[in-house]
Amino acid sequence: MQKLEVIITGFGGQGIVLAGRILGQAASLGDHKESTLIQSYGPESRGGACSAQVIISDGTINYPYVRQPDILAAMSQAGFDKFVDQVKPEGFILIDQDLVKPKGLDRDYFAVPSTRMAEELGRKMMANIIMIGFITAVTQASTLEATRETVTKSVPKGTEEMNIKAFSKGYDYGLSLLKARDKKASGQSGALA
Repeated sequence: MQKLEVIITGFGGQGIVLAGRILGQAASLGDHKESTLIQSYGPESRGGACSAQVIISDGTINYPYVRQPDILAAMSQAGFDKFVDQVKPEGFILIDQDLVKPKGLDRDYFAVPSTRMAEELGRKMMANIIMIGFITAVTQASTLEATRETVTKSVPKGTEEMNIKAFSKGYDYGLSLLKARDKKASGQSGALA
């Protein structure tokens, strides 16, 4: 049985819980797996610490809390600092590169400028959707089709097209990052295609 434990963390107002819900629903409704979502907020809603714990499994989930994440997606320094040491040695660490500085981290991680990309799209509030696209590309926690469809159904009416554009930006950024790493690992150089 394959099981993935995911923590998405940031601060209130970034849409962290929505991102967790999208990931869990994509896995369960689209990919026909089991999933759970536990959300956690700091004392204040906007600006306080916030996290979403998602478990995705091929079989029954007996305990809904993440013990040791396979994936950490951090959109705040405080969230990164709190959870980074819990990530499995072979796990994925993904960060918003403008909001998280991985000081002293002696392992591989993936960085995306999700907040900056959202600002370039004219909607800072879509950084979470860009991060979901990035998570989908880099970790394949859920399939592209299932996640894209869940994004469409989860965002406010009238914003679907803009949010799919944001999701695609994050997904494409993740794919190009993986492609660049593969090229580097095989000793090739040159511009990205």
